[in-house]
Amino acid sequence: MAEIKPDIETFARIKVVGVGGGGNNAITRMIDAKIKGVEFVAINTDSQALHHSKAGEKVHIGKNLSKGLGAGMNPEVGRQAAEENRDEIQDVLKGADMVFVTCGLGGGTGSGAAPVVAEAAKELGALTIAVITKPFSFEGAQRRTISEDALENLKDRVDSLITIPNDKLLSIIDRKTTLINAFRIVDDVLRQGVQGI
Repeated sequence: MAEIKPDIETFARIKVVGVGGGGNNAITRMIDAKIKGVEFVAINTDSQALHHSKAGEKVHIGKNLSKGLGAGMNPEVGRQAAEENRDEIQDVLKGADMVFVTCGLGGGTGSGAAPVVAEAAKELGALTIAVITKPFSFEGAQRRTISEDALENLKDRVDSLITIPNDKLLSIIDRKTTLINAFRIVDDVLRQGVQGI
């Protein structure tokens, strides 16, 4: 008897999008961990950071606005940069069934651009999940305020929001852990969340 093969794709197409420096670092660690079955996209205003990304697809946002120099901790610059390149963002997200938007809130690009990226993903019909980190308290009041505002802007643009408060990690890791290793642990939590899907 002849075997009938369905003419449909049986697996969801998943894209993990790292926005800004924190998001780009997170997807680099996921790539290094050899996560399979997802496509990685890096989006950044900082051209040098984007150049070093291991993501299969990269979108340099705000070329005219920030001249490749980043958003300078200004989320409005991050938002405008994403709007400037919204068509490119939509092109890279097309065809995805599920989009994970990951970033570290508290800076300019991730805080400002992540809501635009999430909105673009939802407009394309993808299930949109944000996995974000909130800054450590020792990073200062300015980052905390930026983070809180960005969280408000993001929550209505996603189907699900997973928030990782970095300070909570301090209560479960060794006090002698270096800052670099603390950020690695945060990225590992993000990786586990994506890998679990």
